[in-house]
Amino acid sequence: ISGVGILSIPFALSQGGWLSLALLLLVAVLCFYTGLLLKRCMDSDLHIRTYPDIGERAFGYKGRALLYLVAVEFLILEGDNLDKLFPHTAFRIGSLEIGGKEAFILLSGLVILPTTWLKSLGVLAYVSVGGVLASIVLAVCVFWVGAVDGVGFHESGRILRLEGLPTAISLFTFCYCGHAVFPTLCNSMKDRTQFSKVLLVCFVVSTLSYGSMAVMGYLMYGEHLKSQVTLNLPIAKISSQVAIYTTLVNPVAKYAVIIGPVATAVEEKFVFENSRALCILVRTVILISTVIVALTVPFFGYVMAFIGSSLSVIASLILPCLCYVRINKSARKVGLELMLIVGILVVATVVGIVGTYTSVKQIVKQL
Repeated sequence: ISGVGILSIPFALSQGGWLSLALLLLVAVLCFYTGLLLKRCMDSDLHIRTYPDIGERAFGYKGRALLYLVAVEFLILEGDNLDKLFPHTAFRIGSLEIGGKEAFILLSGLVILPTTWLKSLGVLAYVSVGGVLASIVLAVCVFWVGAVDGVGFHESGRILRLEGLPTAISLFTFCYCGHAVFPTLCNSMKDRTQFSKVLLVCFVVSTLSYGSMAVMGYLMYGEHLKSQVTLNLPIAKISSQVAIYTTLVNPVAKYAVIIGPVATAVEEKFVFENSRALCILVRTVILISTVIVALTVPFFGYVMAFIGSSLSVIASLILPCLCYVRINKSARKVGLELMLIVGILVVATVVGIVGTYTSVKQIVKQL
């Protein structure tokens, strides 16, 4: 759950103000609950193994579209931070000179490519644990910059910014958009009955780390926060360089896990899963396509907000509720559970519409 979203959390808080922290907690609780709904859907039928199975395959492809765009965000992040570390870098391919963020997005794609060829979740677990450690190190480094390296925690910020709330809640939702992968992870466990406990620990730890990073970043830079907190850090400081280098680990560590369901969908549709060579080709083409999209729309914050307000809301809030009500007839009876589910659907729909409009407007403005 904890990934590149931790970089945008301070920016999200600066958009919504201090009171928007309550929205972060609310989104965490709602997404945890819908994660439990997915688990209940799986328990209702032992043949259900993946998110597409839960949605009778009709809903799963929207979840995979979400994962595809998260992969694009990974590449934009790499380009932004490497360009900050090594400004004015360029290389030449024939008569074509490529420089800046674009060059680093291409190089990052080449580095990440071999990890996409791994299909085993067991192997990918060892790769992705690097992303977990990276999030911890990043938070420590940002605290060090503020407490020791002279930046300080002096910004007061604003209590509430109504105009920024759509962007804030969209970014908060993006931070909890792991639902499309939850069923696959649950199914890979030796003891599936422990998944609810695992989910609780994940959400508690992630929310604490997100909240801590948001507060630290907002106290350090206030209204001057950029879409990624690492872009605000003083590059001359060792702690800042460690933070930025650590940030680069997350996309490399998690790209393959995120893009896996997308690749699997293509392989199953065209019956490629039994051919190792064709599977490698499919995953290579997917990576190349995400590189192209990242080069075309390099606006990290607002792209993340668009994902959160549109696809994340659908995959993490709306679809789990609809699938659960459809699969479990008892959930359709008028009662507290049904009222809660209807409430989530109403809130999610409003957030999706308003947030998508706001983020698309901002992206178009910057194009």
